[in-house]
Amino acid sequence: MSVLAAVESRGILAIPGFAENLPTAADAIDRVKTNLLPHQQKFLEDTEHRKLALVCGFGAGKTHGLVAKAVHMAALNIGYVSALFEPVAPMLRDILQRTMDDLLEQWEIPFDFRVSPLPEYTLHFAEGSHTILLRTMETWNRIRGQNLCAIGFDEADTANKRVAEQATRMALARLRAGNVQQFYAATTPEGYGWAFDTFDRNAGEDTALIRARTMDNPYLPDGFIDSLMANYPPQLIKSYLEGQWVNLNTGQVYDRFDRAKHVVASVPDVSREPLRVGVDFNVGNMSAVIGVRIGNSLLVIDEISKAHDTDALASEIKRRYPDRRIYVYPDASGGNRSTNASRTDIQILESHGFSNQSGKANPPVRDRVLNMQTLLENAKGEVRFKVSETCKRLIECLELQSYDDKGNPDKQAGFDHLCDAVTYLAFWEFSVGRSGIGRGTGVRLY
Repeated sequence: MSVLAAVESRGILAIPGFAENLPTAADAIDRVKTNLLPHQQKFLEDTEHRKLALVCGFGAGKTHGLVAKAVHMAALNIGYVSALFEPVAPMLRDILQRTMDDLLEQWEIPFDFRVSPLPEYTLHFAEGSHTILLRTMETWNRIRGQNLCAIGFDEADTANKRVAEQATRMALARLRAGNVQQFYAATTPEGYGWAFDTFDRNAGEDTALIRARTMDNPYLPDGFIDSLMANYPPQLIKSYLEGQWVNLNTGQVYDRFDRAKHVVASVPDVSREPLRVGVDFNVGNMSAVIGVRIGNSLLVIDEISKAHDTDALASEIKRRYPDRRIYVYPDASGGNRSTNASRTDIQILESHGFSNQSGKANPPVRDRVLNMQTLLENAKGEVRFKVSETCKRLIECLELQSYDDKGNPDKQAGFDHLCDAVTYLAFWEFSVGRSGIGRGTGVRLY
């Protein structure tokens, strides 16, 4: 039971034998480490990275690992304050608090729990006490002004992505106290969401990611995994059992794209080949893919994103590839307007010595998508598209662009720019029926 349940009005330290029986910080850590699974142990012991995540399938022991981590951080930061977050209040009450109570009792670590005005645990050690605040991501602003040593998120990928991002920024800003400072999270992946962005896509040297599968937990009840296998489609199995990033959006535009088939670790010597560059125009966010034609196939070797304007994009291409013959396949609407208002975008590209290969109008979106799908894999099983593994953003965009509720490729999530660039190139260079398409009309078809 908690100290609060046993204490009399004279106070916790007046309970006979209480002070003498308090575990030391080292004792508490030893108790917490008992019977941890390898991935939980690794998660607990990593105190070197400022940002740390345990991403795994259902039933792999995420919340147990999170609580073990929280107590470990408490023992390392006696006299300071940390915090644990759930996405919403019911999860805080039904998942985190119950697990905390059960494990603290099991580890025989004395604690107080205060419900009001906001919930918090106080853990007692021989060397002193440590307070763990319990909060929700929806109320992330309530830790403003706090000086914390550690902050943990449970199941953060189930929260609204924007809310999780705001909570993360606030959490990192409050890590300013204690002996060991760390932001850590334990979650099952929900597609390419918050966890992917935080611990993979935008990961730096201060970030570490630990993965685990459901089957890595030998203590699950019989039939648990079989039941999941029987009731979930393959895409969800990869996410919810194997802890992998997968696209959970329905209607993936380029659903034939497969990293195993299309991404290559090395590229052949193409220094004598002319470069073929697909370009998408957007003010402040110019995008380009740089490829070569090898027979009847397209190999993308490089990418440029978020260039300021057309001049900046062209200059960057010339800087990377001086003295190369360059064909460009831009958004045809670039012949009607400009990102810098003095010349059209296509005129700017041509002024840098690039040869424009696009028509006067863009082909219909559905034609570009169909042509790209055919390059990815046709009815004969032929794969005529490859991309270097260094083109990380293009790979991500091909995986993640989905259809919107009107049946068009989504343009709100930011995955469209490089997809548009590569499909302009693919269409004008490889489409069998492109002859005459988009010629002479001077109008944009979408």
